[in-house]
Formats: sequence, structure tokens, C-alpha cells
Amino acid sequence: MNGIHDLGGMHGMGPIEIDPNEPIFREDWERRVFAMFIAAFASGMFNVDEFRHSIEVMKPAEYLETTYYEHWLHALEKLSTDAGVLTMAEIQDRVNQLKGAH
Repeated sequence: MNGIHDLGGMHGMGPIEIDPNEPIFREDWERRVFAMFIAAFASGMFNVDEFRHSIEVMKPAEYLETTYYEHWLHALEKLSTDAGVLTMAEIQDRVNQLKGAH
């Protein structure tokens, strides 16, 4: 592949600056997305290739404007709705509940 999702393999993008003190999770929600990934993957809901593909179908602009764990969240939402585990309405209801909690 040679798409927006493969920037890591392209030349001329400049050096990658690594912060040795960078936290694994910047926000608590990222930790929860990681835990949901582990649970869903362990249950056999999807395999690694399906997970990667669900990220690769993101619109290029959305991919570039979102963070690493937002990509994971997108994938989990897509895989969950494709499998019929959740509906987009259920996901949106939960988002609204969480927004109301703040």
C-alpha cells in the first residue's frame, strides 16, 4: 500500500523526534480504548489484519487530524458496528452521556 496511513515508510518526511519521557497514555480515555482493544481482540471479535484495515479505511483528512488512540477508537467502533455488537446510535448515546458527565 502507498496511502496516507503509510507515512511511516515514506522518505523525506524528516526525522522522528522521540521524547524519552512521553507517557504511554496522555489521557485516561486512551487507557480505556487500549483495554477495550485487548478485550475485543481476546474475544476473537477481529484479528490484527481486520483491525489495521479498519484504520486504513479512515478518510485521509480524518486520519491526519486524529491521534493514535483515536485511530484505535475509530477501528473499535467500526468493527463493533460491522459485527452487530453495537449500533452507531448506541455509541452516540454513550458519547452524549459522557459529555453530560463533565
